[in-house]
Amino acid sequence: MRYCFFFIVLFSLPWCVSAQRSGGLTPIGQDQDDRPISNKELTVDGEKPPITDYLIISQSRDTTYVDTTLSIQKDYKFNYLRSDDFELMPFQNIGQPYNKLGKQVHMQQIMPGMGANARHDNYYEIDDVYDYYVPTPLTELYFKTAVNQGQQLDAFFTSNLSPQFNFSISYKGMRSAGEYVNTLTSTGNFKFTSNYFTKDKKYRLRLHTTFQDLTNQESGGLTVESLQGFIDEDEDLDDRGRLEPNLNDAESLLEGRRFYIDHDYELLGQKDSTSYYSARIYNTAYFEDKFYRFSEPTPTPGFLGESYVSSGIEGKTNYEHSLVEAGLTYDHYILGYFKAGLARRDYNYGYDRIVNTSNGVVDDRLIGEVYQFKAAFAKRLGVFDFKADGAINFAGDLDGQYLRAAAGLQLKDVLLTASASVNSVAPDFNLQLHQSDYIAYNWQNNFENIKKQQFTFKIDSDKYLDAQVDFTTMQDHAYFNYENVGVLFTPQPVQTDQDITYLKVKVHRGFRFLNHFGSDHTLMYQSVTQQDNIFNVPEFVARNTIYYEGEFFKKALKLQTGVTLKYFSSYFMDAYDPVLGEFYTQDRVELGDYPLVDIFLNAKIQQTRIFFKLEHANSPFADPDYFSAPLHPYRDLTLRFGLVWNFFL
Repeated sequence: MRYCFFFIVLFSLPWCVSAQRSGGLTPIGQDQDDRPISNKELTVDGEKPPITDYLIISQSRDTTYVDTTLSIQKDYKFNYLRSDDFELMPFQNIGQPYNKLGKQVHMQQIMPGMGANARHDNYYEIDDVYDYYVPTPLTELYFKTAVNQGQQLDAFFTSNLSPQFNFSISYKGMRSAGEYVNTLTSTGNFKFTSNYFTKDKKYRLRLHTTFQDLTNQESGGLTVESLQGFIDEDEDLDDRGRLEPNLNDAESLLEGRRFYIDHDYELLGQKDSTSYYSARIYNTAYFEDKFYRFSEPTPTPGFLGESYVSSGIEGKTNYEHSLVEAGLTYDHYILGYFKAGLARRDYNYGYDRIVNTSNGVVDDRLIGEVYQFKAAFAKRLGVFDFKADGAINFAGDLDGQYLRAAAGLQLKDVLLTASASVNSVAPDFNLQLHQSDYIAYNWQNNFENIKKQQFTFKIDSDKYLDAQVDFTTMQDHAYFNYENVGVLFTPQPVQTDQDITYLKVKVHRGFRFLNHFGSDHTLMYQSVTQQDNIFNVPEFVARNTIYYEGEFFKKALKLQTGVTLKYFSSYFMDAYDPVLGEFYTQDRVELGDYPLVDIFLNAKIQQTRIFFKLEHANSPFADPDYFSAPLHPYRDLTLRFGLVWNFFL
């Protein structure tokens, strides 16, 4: 009932503001003076508005538009995450974690995360939420089959109830049984957004709320005997349901909700043909409450170690955090764009008990507040773009800061960008404090901040190639390592005093030839300088696609078919721990050095795109050495299909 009340307030708030003010603004992120097209207005001769009028607006107010074309990039993004998974290695079932073939080093984060990072791949963060502006109502339906039994559905609807007020609502649901025992997944992501602006171009408002629950049965991978049977290709185990897992009744759940609002008001402003300036006061606030829970009716001491209880394992990690930020922005046609603000953050992480261990007492909670200063600058001079931003925790319970500077050069066919960043942030909370009914999973640490420095150079060119070079150095890196605890190996938090240097070079190029044929190639090279195997990635990752593309039936049908081969070299692939919901380093087993071949057939009829894919088509002829993580084989040959359907009313 309280959620229903919240949505009533959510819908009514923009109308209350509208009743107090008169006016209309161009869409958020759009600077044109032209009045936006309303729902009922069409272009000349009764034609519907062009697709470029259906705007998608990011949290940084960058604007793109809805794309209904069929391309090879759309094939790469037709997956559970709805994004290109080149740097990811999926597990056997949909909705399970993704191992990382390339590491993402976050340089703008100055607050520690909750942890359970392996379970956050499909969790909508603030930057994953977009606003919309549409001249007519827009619907998108995504459907795709799952593994064994189940399906995925992502339903989205957005409409402008007036030229100034837009809302969107979406639900992404998935249930997949999987081929292996105790690997069923069931997830749901609900998202509601709204944005509003007044006709006098002074007040802008956007808000969103999300409710998310991601449930996984946790198998812990295969037992030693079943793993050997898989490797030896035992015919009795061709039915993957006969392979015995390490955990038979374990389950994990990540659940969260967030309420977010961002609005600003123009105090001073002028815009004409020769000059422009605008001074705005802004306010951003949000509250998020989430938890990660691992439960198991019957303990498995042979796999996870001894426990404090004989039945009913349940470890629930709670995390609440909020932000209130206020500041000023100033945009001047000569001086550039300036932003400065102050923020207050609260966090409450932990449990509802205190644990006494042989190493001492593990506290119940980490509670605190942080005060931050944030600033940003941007300026364009001819073909050059300059940007800088930074933030610092100047008071409170946690230290942290980052600073980033970037410069871009726009040439005729090439955009060149270079940036440099420095960062210092406390390790994630689950590295600092963790409790569990399993004895080995209880600890409390006082780690130093992790320090990082990064230089990035990018080339973006449709004519030549896309390339990115990231050079990162790290000190006091904190991570989970494979430690010998008693008779078992259990992940434990570690902070190293070694310096780590990480180089990542990624290049992409597509070709068209013989009118209807094309190819697409992505290559990533990685090199890590370190004393021990702490930060492990494959040296090479490659994806190559060859395809045919043509139009039939007087161009009513567009057809695309081809083969994609993905490969990564062998390395000490990170292992997965279900109690923590985390990947951890290991140096016992090297995995990789095998090809993954997918055969696809895609079609487009009007605004409907249909996808068929034979995944891992080479598995019947390959050696059984394909793994997503130690103890976790990748999926066998699987035929899957689905569609994306857009409605423009």
